[in-house]
Amino acid sequence: MKFLELVLQNFGPYIGRQELNLRPIEAEGGELAPIILFGGMNGGGKTTLMDAIRLALYGQRAQCSTRGSLNYGDFLAQCVNRHSDPHEKTRIELLFEQVVNNRQVRYRIIRTWDRHPKEGKETLGIYQPDGVGNSDWKDEALSETWDEYVETLLPLGISNLFLFDGEQVKELAEQEAPPPLVSGAIKSLLGLELAERLAVDLEVLVNRKRKTLAGKKERAEIEAIERRLEEAQQEHQELQEQVKGLKRERQRTLEEEERATAVFRAQGGKIAEERAALEAQQASQKQEVERHRDRLRELAAGCLPLVGIEPLLRMAHKQGDWEAQETRARLLQGAMEERDQRLLALLHGLDLTTSQLERVEEFLGEDGPETQDEAALWLGLSERQLQGLGALLGDRLLDGFRQWEMTQEALQEALEALTRTEQLMAQAAPKEESDRLFQAMTQAQGERQKLDATLELREREVQQRGAEVERIKKELASYGEENVDRQNANHLIDNAKSVQRTLGQFRERLTLRKLNKLELEVTECFRYLLHKSDLVHRVVIEAEDFRLLLYDRQGQMVPKHRLSAGEKQLLAIAFLWGLARVSGRQLPVAIDTPLGRLDSSHRQNLVERYFPAASHQVILLSTDTEIREAEAKQLREFGAIAREYRLDYDPKLQQTRVQSGYFEFGEGG
Repeated sequence: MKFLELVLQNFGPYIGRQELNLRPIEAEGGELAPIILFGGMNGGGKTTLMDAIRLALYGQRAQCSTRGSLNYGDFLAQCVNRHSDPHEKTRIELLFEQVVNNRQVRYRIIRTWDRHPKEGKETLGIYQPDGVGNSDWKDEALSETWDEYVETLLPLGISNLFLFDGEQVKELAEQEAPPPLVSGAIKSLLGLELAERLAVDLEVLVNRKRKTLAGKKERAEIEAIERRLEEAQQEHQELQEQVKGLKRERQRTLEEEERATAVFRAQGGKIAEERAALEAQQASQKQEVERHRDRLRELAAGCLPLVGIEPLLRMAHKQGDWEAQETRARLLQGAMEERDQRLLALLHGLDLTTSQLERVEEFLGEDGPETQDEAALWLGLSERQLQGLGALLGDRLLDGFRQWEMTQEALQEALEALTRTEQLMAQAAPKEESDRLFQAMTQAQGERQKLDATLELREREVQQRGAEVERIKKELASYGEENVDRQNANHLIDNAKSVQRTLGQFRERLTLRKLNKLELEVTECFRYLLHKSDLVHRVVIEAEDFRLLLYDRQGQMVPKHRLSAGEKQLLAIAFLWGLARVSGRQLPVAIDTPLGRLDSSHRQNLVERYFPAASHQVILLSTDTEIREAEAKQLREFGAIAREYRLDYDPKLQQTRVQSGYFEFGEGG
């Protein structure tokens, strides 16, 4: 099978008619470029493209990502582009080719519906080329039986093994055993369900034969048991459908819980939740600010203001020191003058000559200290005041200035911390809004927990009802053996058990044979993708639940938890790749979000080794953070890319347009 063209008209975010060429390119040398590369940001319409392919193929049975628990009519109405003309139809076309009886046959699937689908259904048409021109003719018979016919091309049960996304790979990687849906697909892909179906059909045939051979009483008993069996099977099937619906609903509530939690955190709910701690921190920081301000006031009330007039104070100290010296000189001068007078009086009494006395007086006049005019002594500081001024100019003023600087710096830091706290409080949602966001998050968590409990209960009921179905089957077989088979020697009934035993042995041997081949393919694929080739030597697949067991070269089991998250994803991809190779089916592979959270080395191996070789047609739907500029360039150099598209989403118009070419990366992109 090969997809050739996908047409979307007013489907999801795609408005108008948009045609996508999906044909791979085969070069002249026979080299195939299988990759159709789509680039789009999250929410831009990548998953919608995958849903469109599924919907075109399977219609009401399609397992689309956005359907959830909606009925088909509501889902179709939801898929209509809300901005399209109300009178225009929504349309999906998928053109593909398939080898039928050794010849290439093309089919064009066209599904159309109105904004409000009539009877909750779309109009389906299957068209084939007329072989003359470019026009197609509608195959009415195939249109009526398409659901049955598509099962021969790409059975719904195995479609998820070829049309998958990164989340599916992640889920498959994290679980010990594949989920039931994947297990069923594996059985279908490997042809293991044929033997099981034959055994069931044989059992039905034997029961019918017993009824024809039984008497009136035995027939009534058999019919009563069959009615109980039919009721139990119907209840079992209904419970299984409920479980599927609950799982879809749980996934929806889980996404809603994640969204509500993200909104609660993004809009300040977490900060608002911590408001009490922030308020206490704010009060403490305010006290710290006031403490530093009080200290500055104390310094301002002391000697700190005198820093501004320090030169004047030094001049005053100099003047005071001079005046003190001048005062001491004047006191000394007075004492000396008094002594001189007593000396002169003594000399006058000694009968000295006048000239001698004049010479003594002249000498005494020259020996006295020089003093200034009284007007020069204007400051008048006491000795204590002068000492205080000296001490102030010594250490006190310098120490006070240093304390002021340190306190000012501490105050600035405290103010900045207080500002940061106030900004955090400003970012916090108001209490009413915070309560509303918290209530929405708590409600979403409650709904998810309630669904978890209901789902667990329903799963137990499914197990119980399944056991009841098996018990009634055994009861029916036992009743037939005791009341019919012994009385009627019938060749079919006599040999049915032998055939069923043979079928059981055939099923076991077929399973082992298929799984042995699958193990070799998965091992080869995993070792090919894994950069640590010595980590795993062999992959073994359990026949009961398809669980993967890993062994090293010494035959020792390698616990799965030893693998990194990226290695587990590579193992899941290798499993899917091995299944595709063993099936022998030539089917396209489409991967949404292909690289997940892989590290650089695993990403490189996937780009180099898996994408170009996964199938003859590989559709990749990637964001710019998965297949980046380097990976896209590498795939181009390999010659692996046939076509490139970019999904340009306009958030204002809520519309997506398909453009040619992948992302345009800037420098360092």
